[in-house]
Amino acid sequence: MSGRDPAALRAVALRAGRELEGAPAEEIVAWAVEEFGDRFCVTSSFADAVLAHVVSRVKPGVDVVFLDTGLHFTETLDVRDRVARDMAVNVRSIRPALTVGRQDAEYGPRLFERDPDSCCGLRKVEPLAEALEPYDAWATGLRRDESPTRADTKVVDYDANRNMVKVAPIAAWTQSDVDAYVARHHVPVNDLIRQGYASVGCWPCTRRTAPGEDPRAGRWPLFDKVECGIHS
Repeated sequence: MSGRDPAALRAVALRAGRELEGAPAEEIVAWAVEEFGDRFCVTSSFADAVLAHVVSRVKPGVDVVFLDTGLHFTETLDVRDRVARDMAVNVRSIRPALTVGRQDAEYGPRLFERDPDSCCGLRKVEPLAEALEPYDAWATGLRRDESPTRADTKVVDYDANRNMVKVAPIAAWTQSDVDAYVARHHVPVNDLIRQGYASVGCWPCTRRTAPGEDPRAGRWPLFDKVECGIHS
């Protein structure tokens, strides 16, 4: 993917991860923009548009990659469309190679009920790998307080699977920080969050969460699975 040497890219990422720990999100983004320019992008699932907004303030016109799986809630697509219309970003909606109908024909209907790992691989992991080809670094909205599997998220890290730098500018933010930023900047938020969905993914694999429940508990609730594989 990247024209950079993997060892050099890893060294850049690990050094920045140490030096930028504790830095404001905007400073972390500014480092990534200075280091990678147009080969830096944002990814978003549009549970909210906080990360896209943070980055857009530093780099107007930044590419925002959205995986349009064909199984999203209408509310999620509404946020995507609002961001594309109103925010200083370039939303790239990436679709899988197979439509849902073709996937049903090839793998059997409702693959998400039988083998969610394979479904996520086909509809998220593989399309993202292709979508990230033009870039050397990507930003994600991962936060440490979201789940135990994300507690060790670094603000800058090396993504060995893709030979890229992975940037998590809001890794240290809490939900209160997110809520305050949304209120201050009037950032779009998926209406499902207000309806009790602490984490929003594809509609077949997402349920409401109870008060005090792990935010990721509503994802793939019938399986021992809390991540789609993108961040593995």
